[in-house]
Amino acid sequence: MTEAVTIAAVVEGEGEVAALPVLLRRIAEELSVWTVRIPTPRRVPRSKLVAPGGIESAVLQASYQVDGRGGILLLIDADDDCPATTGPALLERARRARGDREISMVLANREFEAWFLAAAPSLAGQRGLANPLESPVDPEGPRDAKGWLSARKTDGTSYRPTADQAALTAIFDMAQARKNAPSFDKFWRDVERLMRAAGA
Repeated sequence: MTEAVTIAAVVEGEGEVAALPVLLRRIAEELSVWTVRIPTPRRVPRSKLVAPGGIESAVLQASYQVDGRGGILLLIDADDDCPATTGPALLERARRARGDREISMVLANREFEAWFLAAAPSLAGQRGLANPLESPVDPEGPRDAKGWLSARKTDGTSYRPTADQAALTAIFDMAQARKNAPSFDKFWRDVERLMRAAGA
């Protein structure tokens, strides 16, 4: 029997704790990886993660969940930072902590929910969202993707990560998101590398 591949994740947001495993399982299915194990992601506030010793500690803790094949995935929102500079700097720190592990560092530009904006038509009519629903010209441009989603809810509610994020993650069009959101395309490629590098 093939040994399961473990993807241990570190996230900053409460919504991602539930949403990220959903997304990883969807990608695993697309890649025909049937032996992946996804422990509940560790949530570490961004302020602690970027502080001296923060990402190093998070990586060490996550590494204890990977006792065989697998790797560590760190996912945070870029917010106003440039993913192209902040990401590599954090990855270097992470690799210094556990250079013997496969590690991936992804900054969602600007936030996880921007990936929903990139595939907005596929979410039309879901979770109280308007129908039809069109993506903004630059899905990763809006500073407040959560607010963008709230403004397009027609059921009188606001977008709430803990209530909506995992549900929308289960249904958004990933191919469309890859096409329209470069940071999601990077996320996909990094996840695939972790799974393939681990021998999946």
